Amino acid sequence: MKSRISEKFRTLFGKDGDFFASAGRINLIGEHTDYNGGYVFPGAIDKGMIAEIELNGTNRVCAYALDLDEYVEFGLEEEDIPSQSWARYIFGVCREIIKRGGMIGGFNTVFAGDVPLGAGMSSSAALESTFAFALNYLFNLGIDKFELARIGQYTEHNYCGVKCGIMDQFASVFGKKGNLMRLDCKTMEYKYYPFDPKGYKLVLLDSVVKHELASSAYNKRRESCEHVASAIRKNHPEVEFLRDAKKEWLDEVKAEVSEEDYMRAEYVIEEVQRVLDVCDALERGDYETVGQKMYETHHGMSKLYEVSCEELDFLNDIAKECGVTGSRVMGGGFGGCTINLVKNELYDNFIAKAKAAFKEKFGHEPKVYDVVISDGARKLE
Repeated sequence: MKSRISEKFRTLFGKDGDFFASAGRINLIGEHTDYNGGYVFPGAIDKGMIAEIELNGTNRVCAYALDLDEYVEFGLEEEDIPSQSWARYIFGVCREIIKRGGMIGGFNTVFAGDVPLGAGMSSSAALESTFAFALNYLFNLGIDKFELARIGQYTEHNYCGVKCGIMDQFASVFGKKGNLMRLDCKTMEYKYYPFDPKGYKLVLLDSVVKHELASSAYNKRRESCEHVASAIRKNHPEVEFLRDAKKEWLDEVKAEVSEEDYMRAEYVIEEVQRVLDVCDALERGDYETVGQKMYETHHGMSKLYEVSCEELDFLNDIAKECGVTGSRVMGGGFGGCTINLVKNELYDNFIAKAKAAFKEKFGHEPKVYDVVISDGARKLE
């Protein structure tokens, strides 16, 4: 990928730039908890974005998306926002840096990635983190890592129409090889947990479907959570986010909120606790409990939060039938992947059965991605 980028960069710009990269991510557990002030448990993976970048001494950005074969130029003022969705991620990062007082200028770039699009591995966060890290480095801005993650998050909010939490960008910036990270999305405290499940593989099964209602449904669920937190706050002023609430406090307001809002909140409160339970289990080396919690998360996302779909539920059922230790939908939902914790001796049978049964029912095989936990945003030598 790097050599392809380099070749195109020389063709377009006649010289060489510096290489930067960032990673996509998996999340072992803790889904839809980030914007509720809860805990998440992500890790960076060995698939991501690579960009070659060279400062051009102007106030314009010249960007080429190698995978899409598209070239765009844009300025750095608010009114210069490009129409292409992929270019808005780069533009948004530039604007969010400028809003924070960062003095940046134009640059030339060619970029490509191997994060599967639509699979819930956050290709957008990898793209944002690559450019946030690179511009911070190239312009010597001195922005700390948390602020780099926030720059990516606010790019999504202000330029891409998704009110996402901080998890994806945090994982892309802070990722550390061989470690998962527990992030407290309320306090921003984090802790690395070595992740080396001997005797098990971590594998993603990509349904290769993405249902269109994802972004509107995401924002609707966020509104549900904020509505319930506001109702609980009347009785318990200390509740800033749903993460602060107890199940019995949710029950106190059951009559005041819709059945749908109640279900959303019930899932979140239970999921926040599941992350802590998984951390405790990992410290004991208890992967059976980790797997059990993954299945509980899938049930909650399917039945309470209602962000699964027929294809993902089918893959989860096959995992159970094959004796897989843990399985759940990963990411925002409505398509994408299941993440599976599989004993080595069951792996081949599980993959073969999942491919065959899924193809028989849906007409195509799921894609299979073995997961390697890797480093986040960095300059490549």
